[in-house]
Amino acid sequence: MMTRFEKARILGARTLQLSLGAPPLVKSDEVDPLKIAEKEMELDVIPLAVKRN
Repeated sequence: MMTRFEKARILGARTLQLSLGAPPLVKSDEVDPLKIAEKEMELDVIPLAVKRN
């Protein structure tokens, strides 16, 4: 379970990656990097993780 702050951080990082040309990990007709990142998070395929102390 991620906090809303962790979700925002991961979405922001993935959106930046997509806007800089990273290939999307899901098939989508969307062109907005944020929408694609949200879809990736919904399907749990984002290659980022939260490491807590």
